[in-house]
Amino acid sequence: MNFIPPYPKPHKNKSSFFLRFLRGWNSWLDVLFERSYKMKMGQFYTPRTTVFMVNDPEWVRKILVENPKAYPKHQLLHRLLEPLLGNSIFTTNGAVWERQRRLVDMAFAQARLKLVFPLMAACAKDMTARLDEVADGESYEIDPEMTYVTADIIFRTILSENLDGPEAMEIYEAFVEFQRHAQRAMVLMIYKLPVSFVTRSGRRSAEKIRSILSGIIERRVKEYESGITDKYDDILTGLMEAKDPVTNDSFTYQELVDQVCMLFLAGHETSASTLAWSMYLISNAPDLQQKMYEEIMESVGEREFEMSDIKKMPRVWDVFRESMRLYPPVGFFVREATHSHCIRDKQVEEGSPVMVSPWLIHRHRELWERPDEFDPERFHTPSGEESLKCAYLPFSKGERVCIGAAFATQEAILIIASVVRRFKLSADESHVPEPIGRVTIRSNNGIKVRLQRRN
Repeated sequence: MNFIPPYPKPHKNKSSFFLRFLRGWNSWLDVLFERSYKMKMGQFYTPRTTVFMVNDPEWVRKILVENPKAYPKHQLLHRLLEPLLGNSIFTTNGAVWERQRRLVDMAFAQARLKLVFPLMAACAKDMTARLDEVADGESYEIDPEMTYVTADIIFRTILSENLDGPEAMEIYEAFVEFQRHAQRAMVLMIYKLPVSFVTRSGRRSAEKIRSILSGIIERRVKEYESGITDKYDDILTGLMEAKDPVTNDSFTYQELVDQVCMLFLAGHETSASTLAWSMYLISNAPDLQQKMYEEIMESVGEREFEMSDIKKMPRVWDVFRESMRLYPPVGFFVREATHSHCIRDKQVEEGSPVMVSPWLIHRHRELWERPDEFDPERFHTPSGEESLKCAYLPFSKGERVCIGAAFATQEAILIIASVVRRFKLSADESHVPEPIGRVTIRSNNGIKVRLQRRN
C-alpha cells in the first residue's frame, strides 16, 4: 500500500447546526462527515438559505462547462475576497468579467511562458542557494520558502522586481492572517451574523499586501503615461497595453491594482500551497524520489534547466498532479443558482449557493481507486485515466478555468525538479501536518522536511 498522507478524519454523521458553526470556524474541512466523500449531491441548512454540494461529474460539467452563466460566482465570494482582490476576474460576473477576461487574456498569452522561463529558472536557482544554507538533516519548515520562491517568480514576471526576504515573510504572514479572518467571516455570513469585527482585521492584512503591490504599479503607470514604454517587457506592461476589442478601452489604475493582486494570489499562494504539500509527499516516498532524481539526471543532468526540459520529466509532472489531487489549492468553488430547478433529486431555489468541491471530488470513494493514497502512477492505469477525465479539476473547468494553469504547471515542475536534483528529502517523523481549508488548503502547523545535499 502507498503512503496515506494526513487529512481531517471525517465525522461519522452530519454535524448539528451548532456544531457545524463551531467546527467551521477554523476550517471548512472540519465540517465534513463520512458520507460527504460518497454522496453525489448533498445539502445543509443555514439561516434563510440551503447550501447544495454537487459531486456528480455530470452535473459538475453542466455547472462549470456547459452552462456557466446560469451559475455565476456567488456574491459571498466577492464579499470575502474584495479586501484583497477588489473587482478582479476571480470574483466578478457577467459583462464586467467578460471584459476583464478579454484584457487579461491579451496580457497573459501562452507565448509569454517562453519569455518568463529564464526568470523562473533564476528564482529557482536562488531558492536552492537559500536551501543550501540549511544544515544537512535539520528539520526545516518548507512552506515559507515555497511562498518566497513563488512570490519572487510573480514579482519578476509580472512587475520586473526582485523580492527580498523581509517582504516575502511579510506577505506570507499577512496572507495567513487574511485567510484566518476570511474563513471566520464566511462562517458568520452564512449564519447571518455580524462580521464587521472580523472583516476589519482581514482588511488590515489585505492592505499590507496591496500596499506592497500598489506602490510598484503606481510608479510603473506614471512611467508608462510619460512615454516610457520600452523599459519593461513583463505581464504588467501587457496589462497596461491591452485594449478591449469590443469597447476599445483599457484598464484603469484601480483595475490594474485589482488584477495584479488577483494574479499575485492565483500565481503565488495557490502554487505555494501545492508545492509545500508536494515536498511533504516526496519526503515520505524515498523510492519514488530516487526514480524522480534519476529521471531528472537522465534528461537534464547538471546543466541549467531549459523550457524544453519541462516535458522531459513525466514522473515529476505526475507527482505535481497527484499533489494537486490530494491537496487542491482551492478546495471549493461557490456558485449561485440564477433560477429555480432540480439538480438530481434536490429542488434548488433561485439564489441558492451551489458548491463544487475539488477536495471532495478528488477523494470521492466512487470516483477514484484508493482515493486517500499518494500514488502518482495512478494516472497511467485505465481507472486512473477515466477518473482524470471526469473527476479532476484543480484549476476548475470551462470558461472560468484558471488563466495561469500553464504558468503554474511550468513553475511547479521546475521548482520540484530543482529541489530533488540538489537534495534528498526525508520526513520529519515527529511532525504531522494538519490540513485546514480556508481560501486555500494549507497546514495549520506548517510542513517540515529534512534536507540532505546530494554529492
